[in-house]
Amino acid sequence: MIAERQLADFRPAPGFANRHLQTLLPRALPRPAPSLVEEIFELPDGDFVELAWVEAPALPDETPLLVLFHGLEGSVDSPYARHLLGAAQRRGWRAVLMHFRGCGTRPNRCPRAYHSGDTADARWLLENLARRYPAAPRVALGVSLGANMLLKLVAEDADNALGLSGAIAVAPPVDLSACADTLERGVARLYQRHLLEALKAKVAPRLARHELPLALTQKDLANCTTLRAYDDVITAPLHGFQNAADYYHRASAGPLLAGIQLPTLILHADDDPFMPPGLYDDMSLGAGIRLETARHGGHVGYVEWRDGRPASWLARRVERQLDDWAVPAPGSSPVVSLSDS
Repeated sequence: MIAERQLADFRPAPGFANRHLQTLLPRALPRPAPSLVEEIFELPDGDFVELAWVEAPALPDETPLLVLFHGLEGSVDSPYARHLLGAAQRRGWRAVLMHFRGCGTRPNRCPRAYHSGDTADARWLLENLARRYPAAPRVALGVSLGANMLLKLVAEDADNALGLSGAIAVAPPVDLSACADTLERGVARLYQRHLLEALKAKVAPRLARHELPLALTQKDLANCTTLRAYDDVITAPLHGFQNAADYYHRASAGPLLAGIQLPTLILHADDDPFMPPGLYDDMSLGAGIRLETARHGGHVGYVEWRDGRPASWLARRVERQLDDWAVPAPGSSPVVSLSDS
């Protein structure tokens, strides 16, 4: 089996091909508003993550399950999250989003946060869901930071002990260092500033309460004007890395892609303002990977024109893939093909 590289069938809405318009436009689309149920999911180290389940009380245990991992400082309220959870619901799937530590409605307990290569919490959740729903096909989907994390997890789980039917990675920053550099140039600095403001707003009160093992003042925090600087003095030391360079090297999924055998769909836009040009040019892809690239799409944008109005192509593409992975053949391993539709 040879890894596939294909052109995505995405076509941007007329007049909205620009990368920045595509990145921002999902915020203006009407969002599905499924009824959600919160679950506090305890972790082995005494911390917790918050799960947001799409309410579906009548579904049988064998109903297929989609597990969603959001991007940096995302949540169940992120536009893409609502569209993707809605897509799963429309296809009759059970669906849940895992908030990374501290990204839900309350601060996490332990003196740490989350990062792009932190696979332990996702693994613990997926192991538990396999025991909770052993007869259900289970698919994991990650977006941006969550997509890099998921690809790293799939590579680490080489024998698919987690029992996944497949994985979907949307806009994964598989070379964290190159992506950090990209966000320091041109208009992309506006996205960097937005992300930094969200990160700083969350960590500042914890620093003030001396909850984190960091010799860092509020002035030091204010002086972090790039994500690389923030990762150097906060993300890296909080999570056992020497510095940002060490973190980016050890957490990037790119070098691990060659080993992936699990059916895995990667969606990438060539004009993603978070990514350098030619991100996948020199990367080896494992036999399970199908890489679909679109000329346009921005960062997790993919807004098309459908039925006389703008709509999410991303949700539509994910629906097609979920249909393929919904029902494993009786007595067989999970589905091992990717949609060409």
